[in-house]
Amino acid sequence: MSESASETEASADTTAVDNKLSKDIEQSLYSKRKKIYPREVHGLFAALRTTGVVVLLGLYYIVPWLQWDGRQAVLFDLPERKFYIVNMVFWPQDFFYLALLLIVSALGLFFITALAGRVWCGYACPQTVWTEAFLWIERKIEGSRPKQIKLDKEPLSWRKIRIKGSKHFIWITFSLFTGLTFVGYFSPLRELTTDFVSFSTGPWETFWIYFYALATYGNAGWLREQVCMYMCPYARFQSAMFDQDTMIISFDPARGLPMGPRKKTVDKAAAGLGDCIDCTICVQVCPTGIDIRDGLQYQCIGCAACIDACDDVMDKMGYDPGLIRYTTENTLMGNHTHVYRPRVIVYALLLLAVTVGAFYSIVTRSPIALDVIRDRNTLYRETNDGLIENVYNIKLLNMDKRDHRYILSAAGIPDLVLKKDTDELLVKSGEVIEIPVRVQVDAYNLKKRSSEIRFTLKAEGYDDLVVVEEARFLGPNFR
Repeated sequence: MSESASETEASADTTAVDNKLSKDIEQSLYSKRKKIYPREVHGLFAALRTTGVVVLLGLYYIVPWLQWDGRQAVLFDLPERKFYIVNMVFWPQDFFYLALLLIVSALGLFFITALAGRVWCGYACPQTVWTEAFLWIERKIEGSRPKQIKLDKEPLSWRKIRIKGSKHFIWITFSLFTGLTFVGYFSPLRELTTDFVSFSTGPWETFWIYFYALATYGNAGWLREQVCMYMCPYARFQSAMFDQDTMIISFDPARGLPMGPRKKTVDKAAAGLGDCIDCTICVQVCPTGIDIRDGLQYQCIGCAACIDACDDVMDKMGYDPGLIRYTTENTLMGNHTHVYRPRVIVYALLLLAVTVGAFYSIVTRSPIALDVIRDRNTLYRETNDGLIENVYNIKLLNMDKRDHRYILSAAGIPDLVLKKDTDELLVKSGEVIEIPVRVQVDAYNLKKRSSEIRFTLKAEGYDDLVVVEEARFLGPNFR
């Protein structure tokens, strides 16, 4: 064969491979979604996942029904701008704590991911939790995986309509209950339930109940793995937190290959086979439909269903468990796994520091707030008595659950005089009042053009309810 003919043949092979790859990519992008029928699995990790579902859903549905001091224990009352969490009341001015909570959540997710992979996705993510609940309902009504596949292939009949209709009716009812509970965190749930049953909820309450119900029904009932694979951003950036020491779910190729079916009595070593019998049970139980034997994939949510399924097969074959297991890339390559590594230590220290700081800030926060704003229209002015005067706007906020009378004072310069239009400062719970005050000082006592003064706000009868705010006093410099 001539050299030009060989080049032509190689070029044709390359073109054929490129065309096949292009068709595979096009098919993966535009092909119709194939429904996944996850097979039911039992084992250690399945029990942990079920426990997580029961605990998390139990907390979600039960917490808004709990009462504390004559009100709902957890209630984010937007119209009243009060956020109740058991015995604590937060106000819009406490938005800082929400930012801290989000930072703690993000750092916690980074730390857990760097250490143990996608355990959040597999056990605690709302999409996973509600999908597991919907799958349980589906199995109770339609039966096991083979029965579900058979039912979907059957022609339309009254039996099929009855089974499918029952499933969707329960799904929709469950979704509405979920939406009602969600709105119950923002509107007292007991009254909301009565209004919902009597079709007398307000427009915004009605909208969010049905919106959240639709989102639950669509995501957990229909989209399922599509949310994890194509909509969730976490699946895309998680690799930035992975390294070769991160815990992942992996198939052990050194032990499992070459794979092939065989009877239990066959000597695998004599047959030249690994432990994997190519039963595809690990694929059948996967909620995202991937084959874990192909290696680490971003679609894997770390639910460990394949571990339970494979261990069950290994037990029946008389092989050791762990062909598919939680492990690290370093372990698979025969290297030592480093648990305490820089990124894990940094995440842990940041998480600890922010958590302790947030907890301390919440515990020591004062239920009263004082804002002092100096009048910028005039730097200072001289009174008829020859005193130098600055004007301030004082904003008082009572974040306590009780009404309070306050005493306002100022200090920082000798013989300082504080004057205000009213002597009684009564601020009701949750109320904000703003008053102008005048601070007068003898010019002789001013050492410089800008002096520091302190405003002190104290609640009458409560020595622990005190807040101090600093301000600047401006005047001429006669020295």
